[in-house]
Amino acid sequence: LAAACIATTLLTLLTAATAEEDGANIGLMIVIKFIQGAVTALIPPGLNSISQGIVGSVGMTKQVSMNEMMNHFGTALIVLSGSLMAYFLYPEIGSLFAVSAIACTGVLVFLSMIKPEAIDHNAARGLTETSAAADNQSLGSLSKYQLTNTDGSIPGVNKPKDQIQTKPSFNFGFGGQQTNAAVSGPKADTPLQVLRDPTLLTFIVLCFLFHTANGTILPLVMQTLAIGEGRIGILFSGLCIIVAQVIMVGSAKICGDYSSLYGRKPLFLVGLFSVSIRCVILVILITIRESSGSSHLIQIAILSTQLLDGIGAGFFGTMYILVTSDISRGTGRFSMTLGLTTAAMSIGGTVSGYLGQALAQDLGYKQAFVILGVMSLVPALLYLFCIPETYIPPELSAMGSIQEGDEEEHDKTVGDTAAAVKSEMV
Repeated sequence: LAAACIATTLLTLLTAATAEEDGANIGLMIVIKFIQGAVTALIPPGLNSISQGIVGSVGMTKQVSMNEMMNHFGTALIVLSGSLMAYFLYPEIGSLFAVSAIACTGVLVFLSMIKPEAIDHNAARGLTETSAAADNQSLGSLSKYQLTNTDGSIPGVNKPKDQIQTKPSFNFGFGGQQTNAAVSGPKADTPLQVLRDPTLLTFIVLCFLFHTANGTILPLVMQTLAIGEGRIGILFSGLCIIVAQVIMVGSAKICGDYSSLYGRKPLFLVGLFSVSIRCVILVILITIRESSGSSHLIQIAILSTQLLDGIGAGFFGTMYILVTSDISRGTGRFSMTLGLTTAAMSIGGTVSGYLGQALAQDLGYKQAFVILGVMSLVPALLYLFCIPETYIPPELSAMGSIQEGDEEEHDKTVGDTAAAVKSEMV
């Protein structure tokens, strides 16, 4: 995780140092961005695997919510600072890239505060014990990780600290063989077994379709606000991100508080369908602007649609991690499944960037939002009718939760790391 953050920071600085006017070296920029995309893709699985290794799958609902809240809060602060700097430094805004190095420093500081022995790698992988040992049966009843006893054991569970798995097991699962585990030890599903899960495959397609429709909406909104507006346009563009990120903090909180009470589907559906509603409102506002001319009131109204982006992307960003954790529970392949869903999102976002710009250039912004709004209904309906509820209450789950040390300390440390990582990715 640290290496990925350092690499993406260096690539960002390289972009700033080598970019030429009028896209003279566009080929080099594309190569750098491809490499940076590949490196950045390592961050979500790494961050969330560390989180699950500390709190276990049972504690992931609250921890992912905390992580995402800190992610969005950190992003809002960074973008606010950058927007104000750009406003006052315009048009000389190259120094803004220094923010990336500052954020990377924060990542490394907070990451170093997480003790390696606090991470159970089997829990990080979502791997359950294959033996039905009586000592571990009570783990499933824990709703969140708690303080350890003075002897290092988990309350109600006879499992001292020296039995916690702190090193990778390397149980890759190919051929059903184990490299360093006893026959009765944890056994991971093979990658092919995981990929045969129809729910996972459907969810991967859903992630791709959602980001294909949603990924380009924010850039298009920013363009409608910024084109021809000079430094005010830059400020409005920054506000687009800030407004959405602030709402996402609340969205992540709601997901953490209520997804374990009402299940994943209701909240996820709210986020998915909000994209279509957002596009309808944008079409109406652009129509009004075309008929009556642009004004600050219309600009502010268009900016306010970012409230729905905060709901849509905010709910999705939290819930897709939780659903992926649900689907991979017991397989020992949490990182792999999260990598697949994250890759689908990234590919969808890439396709969306080209598709949205092509639609806006050829048909106009209003028609682009109409098409994207219709496209966003596909993943929403797919989730509604084709994916079952994945959440299993702790009392019904045999999956254990791993805990180490004080809960608030770990929540704060992992949350701070998440905030720094998110700022770094921006």
